[in-house]
Amino acid sequence: MTKPPKSKPLLSESDAPLRSRPRKPRDPAQPNLPLDPMPDRIDPCLALLKSRPPKGPEWAFEIKWDGYRLSVHIEPKGIRIITRGGHDWTDRFPAIAKAAKKLGVATAIIDGEAVVLDEQGRSDFGLLQQSLGGRSGTRTSNEAIFMAFDLLYFDGRDLRQLEFTARRHLLEGLIKSRDDVIRLSEEIEADGDRLFLAACDHGLEGIIAKDRESTYRSGRLGDWLKIKCVQSDGFAIVGYEHSFVARAGIGSLLLAARHGRKLVYVGSVGTGFNERTAHELRESLDKLKVKKPPVEYSGRRKYIVWVKPTLVAEVEYRAWTRDGKLRQSSYKGLRDPDENAAIYEIE
Repeated sequence: MTKPPKSKPLLSESDAPLRSRPRKPRDPAQPNLPLDPMPDRIDPCLALLKSRPPKGPEWAFEIKWDGYRLSVHIEPKGIRIITRGGHDWTDRFPAIAKAAKKLGVATAIIDGEAVVLDEQGRSDFGLLQQSLGGRSGTRTSNEAIFMAFDLLYFDGRDLRQLEFTARRHLLEGLIKSRDDVIRLSEEIEADGDRLFLAACDHGLEGIIAKDRESTYRSGRLGDWLKIKCVQSDGFAIVGYEHSFVARAGIGSLLLAARHGRKLVYVGSVGTGFNERTAHELRESLDKLKVKKPPVEYSGRRKYIVWVKPTLVAEVEYRAWTRDGKLRQSSYKGLRDPDENAAIYEIE
């Protein structure tokens, strides 16, 4: 297996690298507490989207990774890798499972993200999907690494009621290597605004802010915040514009978001897919053709092919226009129907 590239340091305006917080040695003197039953599955804590980083010493900052959210369960009977939707993907990430066995702990549940890094050390969702064989693919990924950022269960103890700082301290003692398949998502000591600008300058997706005193609560409750350099959300594909010159005959994809109980048209995306992905899209979309548009549409219809709004596209975009359309959008891939396939909701 080719060794994944190392993550590269973020640089400030003075080109001095932003240093991760020094790790404290783990205290070997631990009290003997009764063992807690190990949860079969834990719904993840989700980050709430904000436009600017929060201020104050109570916030810890990390890089936002662009991949699949996973929890690695280390159990006496073996390793389980569980997705955000509760599916067992152990067989799809054999390298991560093998690395988990080497951590030297009897029981643990580690929260993190499976990613594939590009040549610059940045996580790339498209490369991850390719390594798994595309949407709903059946390949195993030996290229993916696991960026660990929380520890929910450890040595027979449920840690969810501990504050984040204490959970983080235990996680740092468990994951010591910086270049293995399982790596620590480093906490970076920096002003949130400064770190956010550095992340955007380096082409990263954004940053995550976490309340140091928060317990681990499932759902999107504001204990964790995400600040994105570029917006990225899921939109239903309601059709495509047929082209006689574009790859696979797809000029652009027509997209929709949810507004209450209905779907509304939010524009199109015509960049981001190559020859191979365009052919895969065309094959999937042509199986979903319908005669009537699933959304209200007032544009030119001559070359539009309407489809059932079954597929959800991950789309990057810079902003919204005044009339509610996506601005500077780019296609990233199809979301897996079982994992993170929510459609953007317009408030």
